Amino acid sequence: MISVIIPTYNRASFLSEAIQSVLDQDYFLNATKDHCFELWVIDDGSTDETEKIVLSFGERVKYFYQPQQGVSAARNQGYRLSSGNFIAFLDSDDLWKPNKIRTQISLMNAFPKTMVSYTEEVWIRNGVLVNPKKKHQKYSGWIFDKVLPICLLSLSSALFRRDVFEVIGDFDETMPACEDYDLGIRLAHRFPIHLVDSPLIVKRGGHADQLSRQFWGMDRFRVYALEKALKLDLTPEQETLVRNELVKKCRILVQGFQKRKKHQDEQKYLALAQKYQRKREKK
Repeated sequence: MISVIIPTYNRASFLSEAIQSVLDQDYFLNATKDHCFELWVIDDGSTDETEKIVLSFGERVKYFYQPQQGVSAARNQGYRLSSGNFIAFLDSDDLWKPNKIRTQISLMNAFPKTMVSYTEEVWIRNGVLVNPKKKHQKYSGWIFDKVLPICLLSLSSALFRRDVFEVIGDFDETMPACEDYDLGIRLAHRFPIHLVDSPLIVKRGGHADQLSRQFWGMDRFRVYALEKALKLDLTPEQETLVRNELVKKCRILVQGFQKRKKHQDEQKYLALAQKYQRKREKK
């Protein structure tokens, strides 16, 4: 059983295509009792046509409405409602290519110890194809050092064995953004991540409701995630990597707050940078 979870909030203009891209998976089109899936749409308080769109798909799609609590709470709710031994998430503005699930399931069935896989992506910004930058290069294996500078784990591209979340925990509902960065750190700390070197999803960006456009200084949330990471059972080398990244991101925030003349925030992150710099030097 594969459980697909689409969290959404007021994205009626994208949602129908996202749902259809799941239903069009060639792996699902030939579903049998041993070859099953379920699709949950978790509506996080939408006030647009979201419910109407989901219900138009009939029994093929399961719908759950909750008062707005954020995307992490929606994903966690979907996980609790799901019954699959594989879990896949799809952001409601993204799309899957038809062979996405089949490719990953074939890999993970062939290698039963593989707990999570993810794929390359096609990026569309405001309707225009764009190329990811070098810093967005994806890696395979034990990639803890690679997930610290930037969020490499695109949740829409990932396929998890259910047991993963029993080990690393769920999404952090206190984080208004960068919750995928936080999850990626915890994931890469415990498991190797297998990259399928083929673009099997389409990420559509540039619209105003993206979290990355709603918050200035996203590194604030990454600093929070990195401080959480220091509480993990890290090796000395991993701890050094986390502290180095903390200092780097705090300094970036200091420069940003200086330009915006937000001196209280500037001092906060300057103190954090100095704190972790000292601890790093003591090491």
